[in-house]
Amino acid sequence: MSEARGTEFHVSSARPQGGGCINEAWIVGDGENSYFVKLNTSDKLFMFEAESEALGEIGASLTIPVPRPVAHGTASKRSFLVLEALPMGSPKDGSWQAMGQKLAQLHRTTADRFGWHRDNVIGSTPQYNPWTERWADFFREQRLRPQLELARQKGDHYARADQLLDRVDSLLEGHRPAPSLLHGDLWSGNAGFLEDGSPVIYDPATYYGDRETDLAFSEFFGGFSPDFYRAYEEEWPLPPGYERRKILYNLYHVLNHANLFGGGYAGQAESMIRQLLT
Repeated sequence: MSEARGTEFHVSSARPQGGGCINEAWIVGDGENSYFVKLNTSDKLFMFEAESEALGEIGASLTIPVPRPVAHGTASKRSFLVLEALPMGSPKDGSWQAMGQKLAQLHRTTADRFGWHRDNVIGSTPQYNPWTERWADFFREQRLRPQLELARQKGDHYARADQLLDRVDSLLEGHRPAPSLLHGDLWSGNAGFLEDGSPVIYDPATYYGDRETDLAFSEFFGGFSPDFYRAYEEEWPLPPGYERRKILYNLYHVLNHANLFGGGYAGQAESMIRQLLT
């Protein structure tokens, strides 16, 4: 911290933060400044390196605010990520609309291919991001197939998984999305508002992909106001066929939840696969 700031930093307060299932989190301060600190085992440093780079890239887009990364590294056999501690608040009039508009503006930051310059994680699961020309190829080979293979390694088998992989091209036929800069894990737990009501997003799993994937997952658990979606549509309307593609895109997250947490997610994934093959 002292090295990153260029001045001595002496911790005078440390408050544990709940809500995370992957990392330990604290807010630490020196009486003048506060920082949000994530901790994990030393072998997880790559996760924090990727998150820091993702926050930096989203921040550089000058669209939707994110916490500024301050430092990351290892100490005492732990890996750490230090972010600015943001003054969180509640939405005010126009807050949800602003989030929708700014997310659409983020998505207008594009690349010439799908992927990212490095791999990262979704939750704690590896997420592979090799640069790929075709979106259908990227989503099939770097999103669905690794999750299905991980399930097989764990002893879970989805009866029609191979059939679904063969169907991805037809499910995305005629759909030509731009490679948009994505949050990548956009649910209500990874979005909020500052004290002044302005929107902020955090905990990204960033890559360049179809912007519909962010919208799809935002719907999965709920928690986003209808004003958010209306404002997004006004800023950048979604093309026809989104409701069908949404099922395919959310299948990735459901498979990941099944691999991480078990429970009823495997049955939900089976149901989604059947729905997509109908």
